[in-house]
Amino acid sequence: MTHQTRAADVLAQRLYQAGCRHAFGMPGGEVLTLVDALDRAGIEFVLVKHENAAGFMAEAVWARTGAPGILVATLGPGALNGINSVGNAHQDRVPLIVLTGCVDEDEAQTYTHQVLDHAAVFAPLTKASLRLSAGSADVIADKAVTIATEPRPGPVHVDVPISVAAADAPPPSPFARRQLAAPAAPAGPDLDTARAWLAEADRPIIVVGLDALNEGAGAAVQDFAEAHGVPFVTTYRAKGIVDESHPLCLGGAGLSPLADATLVPLVQSADLILTLGYDPIEMRPGWRNIWDASVDRVIEIAPVPNHHYMHQSSLTFQAGVAESLQALSAGVAPRATWPGQEPQAAKAALARAFPADADWGPGAIVATARATLPPETIATVDSGAHRILLSQMWSCPGPRSLLQSSALCTMGCAIPLALGAAMVDPDRPVVAFTGDAGFLMVAGELATAQERGLKPIIVVFVDASLALIELKQRQRQLPNRAVDFARHDYAAIGLAFGGHGVTVSDRDGLQAALSDALTADRFTVIAAIFDREAYDGRI
Repeated sequence: MTHQTRAADVLAQRLYQAGCRHAFGMPGGEVLTLVDALDRAGIEFVLVKHENAAGFMAEAVWARTGAPGILVATLGPGALNGINSVGNAHQDRVPLIVLTGCVDEDEAQTYTHQVLDHAAVFAPLTKASLRLSAGSADVIADKAVTIATEPRPGPVHVDVPISVAAADAPPPSPFARRQLAAPAAPAGPDLDTARAWLAEADRPIIVVGLDALNEGAGAAVQDFAEAHGVPFVTTYRAKGIVDESHPLCLGGAGLSPLADATLVPLVQSADLILTLGYDPIEMRPGWRNIWDASVDRVIEIAPVPNHHYMHQSSLTFQAGVAESLQALSAGVAPRATWPGQEPQAAKAALARAFPADADWGPGAIVATARATLPPETIATVDSGAHRILLSQMWSCPGPRSLLQSSALCTMGCAIPLALGAAMVDPDRPVVAFTGDAGFLMVAGELATAQERGLKPIIVVFVDASLALIELKQRQRQLPNRAVDFARHDYAAIGLAFGGHGVTVSDRDGLQAALSDALTADRFTVIAAIFDREAYDGRI
């Protein structure tokens, strides 16, 4: 049986060609044709319990496969439910294709039930908001993919009217495809100056960010750092761009005040600072203008101009990171750096600040998990005090092996990120670290895990408090209000949704639970209980 080519089919086929194999959402009547078109194109529609979780599952699929994520939402409440994950994709540079159904324009003139201006809603949170038309479906589909994936990547919204989705569409035009520009390499007098600065530097340091990770520049960063003896820190999103066990790696920066007390002075003591694809949206105020580019030698390599004003640079190259490092290194002889061994001292100070042998508490939970789970484990983490600790202590052997909301710092992301990762990486262990409040936000997605046969390990930090907010409350000498809640039986919740559930309160119990979970036939919820205020002095 042959089918007509509908506008929705043209859109779905372009997404398939971009590598997409999964779409996430909850259908309504307005997206039924779209869901059918995705299925015909070979893109599986995954039914979730909330559109916000769908957006994070789609992000995890992109992180693990490189193909754009797809979020599908029906009009009105469905579209608005996904707003948080779209805002997160915008700030965390995720190429998320947001497909929403809508009533036809003529219908909207007199029928207002659930009707709102999707384009106006999504415009501030996306790189573009498009409306599908039958005659230009191929062009609109290509625009969605290329705009989402070109530097800096981010979400693109496509509103799909009901009648347009089902309308006949002409075959795709060969002129409807746009090729992305190849990354450029720097040249000219500024490059000569940069080479001279590198040749003269005794204490160079690198700050690596998300743009370098998105460009796949990890090997180039490692080669350059090794050739010229340059230690480096990363943003938390870029953790693992080079194996964090590398002797030149100083770990993630910009989230933990305790870590930054060591790392910021080290950066400030450098005589050459290179920022490589460094998007400072991930960093906190303590990293604002920590160097003076009119005095210090700062070389910035980024794909887009600096509009953030978080820092300035002495030389700026709007170019590819790998291409720029190759050009910068050409003709510059390696030399000994950091004669005072300050990076090694900083690395030792960080190890003392975040000890793996701490007494039972959040640090011991992280250390035990890292020691028990295989190095190739994919970890996800929710926002909160535990994320600050885990992001510092969880060593990443490769890129995107720790998934988190770094820029928007939204709660409730760890479990859906873990489900998306488990779906496309079934042979690798996946662990989600979530606070108890974050777990309660998305507990319904445990049903998705059960229905899909997914087996992530979910570690819940149980202290019955919004620990990070409670800590800030005490630091401001404010009374305890609206930060504490009941201590629930999270292991029982796991059992109720068809998984395994275990409660632990010491290292041995956690190690045993993790070991069992690695070979379990379904997902496991591990509730790790510790005392309130356990984060004091630890983050």
